[in-house]
Amino acid sequence: MNSRPDAPRDGVLVVVGSGIRLYREYLLAGAAREHPLWLFDSREPSWQTPYLAGSTLVDTSDPRALVDAATALAATRPVDGVLCYTEALVEPAAAIVDALGLPGMSREAVSVCRDKGRTRRRLAEAGVGQPRFAAVPSLDEAARAAEAIGYPVVLKPRGLAGSLGVVHVPGPADLARAYREATAPSYPGVPTYDAPVLVEEYADGPEISVDGLLADGVYRPLVLARKRVAMPPYFEEEGHLVDAADPLLTSPELLAFLTDVHRALGATGSLTHTELRLTAKGPRLIEVNARLGGGLIPLLGRLAGGVDPGRAGARAALGLPVDAAGPEPAGEGRAGGRVAAVHFSYPAEDCTVEAVRLPEEGAVPGLHHAAALAEPGDVLRLPPRGYISRYAYAICVADTVEECEESVALARAAVRLDHRPAPAFDPDAGPELAWSTAPPSPAPEGAAPDGTAPEGAAPDGIAPEGAAPEGAAPDGTAPEGAAPEGAAPGGTAADGTTPQAASAPEGPAPVAGAAPGGAVR
Repeated sequence: MNSRPDAPRDGVLVVVGSGIRLYREYLLAGAAREHPLWLFDSREPSWQTPYLAGSTLVDTSDPRALVDAATALAATRPVDGVLCYTEALVEPAAAIVDALGLPGMSREAVSVCRDKGRTRRRLAEAGVGQPRFAAVPSLDEAARAAEAIGYPVVLKPRGLAGSLGVVHVPGPADLARAYREATAPSYPGVPTYDAPVLVEEYADGPEISVDGLLADGVYRPLVLARKRVAMPPYFEEEGHLVDAADPLLTSPELLAFLTDVHRALGATGSLTHTELRLTAKGPRLIEVNARLGGGLIPLLGRLAGGVDPGRAGARAALGLPVDAAGPEPAGEGRAGGRVAAVHFSYPAEDCTVEAVRLPEEGAVPGLHHAAALAEPGDVLRLPPRGYISRYAYAICVADTVEECEESVALARAAVRLDHRPAPAFDPDAGPELAWSTAPPSPAPEGAAPDGTAPEGAAPDGIAPEGAAPEGAAPDGTAPEGAAPEGAAPGGTAADGTTPQAASAPEGPAPVAGAAPGGAVR
């Protein structure tokens, strides 16, 4: 346990895992503006240090170790709350909430959100609008479920995120291939289920995400993003656009739907990231994550003029009204526009990176920031051979949606990739993940001790361009279900125990909304 000599000995907000600097520093900086922070992590802090009152080295995948560490910390100073924005760690972090009686979402509610099958069943019981679905243990069961639901369907792994292994299936001829692809991605620590694949009715319509929270029985949206997906039949996220004046932010139908979803899941008191599609039959839930969104979505909300997401997350974790989180302080990165968007660049084919070339400052109107996500020698493969194989991103800010989209198009064209063919792919090895081989970013020098962005940091507290640290997902969260830092190979925690959320025995789930015998009502 380490504390800064000048840190006040008052209450602290525990942050479980800090994510990748390039994608998550702005959240840590915002939280530090609200309350003294104490980091629980499996690595000693480096770039995080200027934002911290102290830190504890602990296996963040082990709920018991986290509770023990929090109890020890509470003996020296009050622990006022827990904040976690890393998908693989949200359930272990919630164990601290339960054990110490802190504000925030219970471990049971977090577990329901983490398991997409439990999410679906809970919403079905509450009668909340969602695609028809079935959790299946085999290809044969998947075929029966798809016939009962009706094609097209979507197959997805039950315990992953980031659209890994998610496949659109237009008809029976594509099902066997899709089932193989849905079951192929795997990492140490992924929760395992007897029925590991969800077969879902395809929800046709634009996809959005909403970061917000249920408080006093009413859902309050903070950031609403319009999502762009690419590479069908897969669902790679190519970008997001946030308009601070988006009419959906005040849509009675959408807000009532989000309220019903969160009530049904017991997801109250913490910020969540909800993904849904707007269909001809109304909103249909895709998933709820018990954390702030990845993909730089909260940063887009801040740039578009919304609430500082780091402060908002901290206030929710402390049990304080989020309305009081306030806008971004003057001079700390607000770009002044009302619309912000990010574009993620993917290669046109599997390749080995030779160089990533970014536009020079001022070359693209409205370009706020661009960064490389791959380095020379990195191998990038497209689905189903690899996922999230991005080589750069560009963030643009403008006064209108049209202007922002124009800037994104120009920035997209200005980001260049020099490459050569990729090595031969070994199909027996499974999909390759771009972030699993990326080198770690060096810790910055001259970090400021007052919690502001260190000198030399890029605007908005995000790190200078560079690759993500080894083993980290490029959206700033660990891949859902991936082994958190400090976990031993094979998915066991450092003490040899099986991580929480592993193996939930159960048989195949019936198609929701189906009559006995599998006939859809």
